[in-house]
Amino acid sequence: MNRTCLNPWALGTFIVGGALLSPIIAVFAAATGDGSGLWGHLFDTVLPRYVGNTLLLMLGVGFITLIFGISSAWVIVRYNFLGRKVIEWCLLLPFAVPPYIAAYAYTDFFEYSGPLQGMLREVFQWENARSYWFPEIRSLPGAMLVMGSVLYPYVYVMSRVAFTLTPASLFEAGMLTQRNVFSRIGLPLARPAIISGLALVLMETISDFGTVEYFSIETLTLGIFNVWLGMNSLPTAAQIASLSFVFVVLLLTIEMISRSRRKFADTTRSTPPLKRVKLNRNSTYLCWFICLVPIFLGFIIPAGILIDFAIDSFYLTTLGDIGSAAKNSLFISGASSIVVIVVASLLGFVTFYQKNSLLKKWIILASTGYAFPGTILAIGVVTIGGALDNGISSVLHKNLGVSHHGWFTGGVGLVIFACVVRFQAIGYGAITSGLERLPVNMLDASRVLGKSFSSSLYKIIFPLSRLSIISGALLVFVDTMKELPMALLLRPFNYETLATFVYQYAKDELIEEAAFPALIIIITSIIPVIIINYSLNRVSQNSYDIQG
Repeated sequence: MNRTCLNPWALGTFIVGGALLSPIIAVFAAATGDGSGLWGHLFDTVLPRYVGNTLLLMLGVGFITLIFGISSAWVIVRYNFLGRKVIEWCLLLPFAVPPYIAAYAYTDFFEYSGPLQGMLREVFQWENARSYWFPEIRSLPGAMLVMGSVLYPYVYVMSRVAFTLTPASLFEAGMLTQRNVFSRIGLPLARPAIISGLALVLMETISDFGTVEYFSIETLTLGIFNVWLGMNSLPTAAQIASLSFVFVVLLLTIEMISRSRRKFADTTRSTPPLKRVKLNRNSTYLCWFICLVPIFLGFIIPAGILIDFAIDSFYLTTLGDIGSAAKNSLFISGASSIVVIVVASLLGFVTFYQKNSLLKKWIILASTGYAFPGTILAIGVVTIGGALDNGISSVLHKNLGVSHHGWFTGGVGLVIFACVVRFQAIGYGAITSGLERLPVNMLDASRVLGKSFSSSLYKIIFPLSRLSIISGALLVFVDTMKELPMALLLRPFNYETLATFVYQYAKDELIEEAAFPALIIIITSIIPVIIINYSLNRVSQNSYDIQG
């Protein structure tokens, strides 16, 4: 087998990786442009506020997700109580709710004219807002609560897996020395996994646009959007994006360090996990409270509000517009998931079996788009598309006298390319995780029998990796359905997706009209929840079967 960088498979993989990496490189190239002195003005006025609000939002969201995620994961793994199997699935449901949709629902419910304050005024006979105090939902603490309530499943999943895979012998050793098994054994051993989940939460917090824009919280992501479109300065927006990149690099560094220390103990079949403790009635009530609070805050309340709005105002909505937006979302999501999974299969199969360390590092670097906010990638994609359009226009006009009208920057293909760049990591991760479960010598055995590399991949590796490929495609599909900033910035004129449709109505304070399409997004997003819960149950079942 040719393992050099000159074989066609490796060369093609290198080129594809370069295409995925090009928007990120383009961001830094755009940042070197002339911002007409706008950067200095922003630095003296609003930039410190952007940075401060971003850090405070990350701190608050991180604290809430740690509390909800760790406590619920420990209860599910450690204790056996009535309703545990249902609750362990329900704890993942907030993952299906995009933060900006939860923000729209919470605002309409908790604001002065909403049903909650209206009920309180009626019950206590309060005449106006000066008669009582009620916390403002459109605030930095409000954004922390809303985002933390729907993002905690990242920490919950990581913590649950870590607690499940911790051998019982370690907990038993702690019990013999009369130590608290949670604070002294379980939590320290799960720390790398928890930090990994927290890093994902914080990266989602940095990249959020819909929530902070609706709550009028000036963060770096909102600053990029305002400078780019409001001040018409792409170089300055790229410079702010480069500043956001510093936060992303720090989070990625923390996650890599935590992953490098992830194996604290032997988790082989000789070390079964700890048996769950059966609880009495009072302890069961406490477990219910710990688990149901994040479920109510992250899913039941926002979903219930949207269902109520959708029922009451269904006649006000334009089904034709919703149908058109849904068709556009399905097209973009379907096309993006197909392209992502095809590209990820190519990258994963070649790097896994070609055994080229340099190529593998290049592909890992090219698959880091998920770590970047959508507004940052949008800048890079526009820069690349504009450069291609300018080059083609120059060649056509010079050689053929033909005018060029922006093939790369004027169509929906730009949105699809941006989604492929951002969500490539999901597809690549799904493919490689599936490949790692296969026997390492399977492809070599096929080659010994006279099959070519491509034939071996197509007839043997691809069918055996089918489940991982389908799972990755579904996850990409749903993430693309929920994507807002890239669709908002890169879509063609008068081209709506469900996410932008919801955003436009919510921005105009017409959340009732946005409720039905928002519910479509949530219902579609429950698909990966089912996949994730199935995978977690497989991990848990494999671990607890050891004890039999």
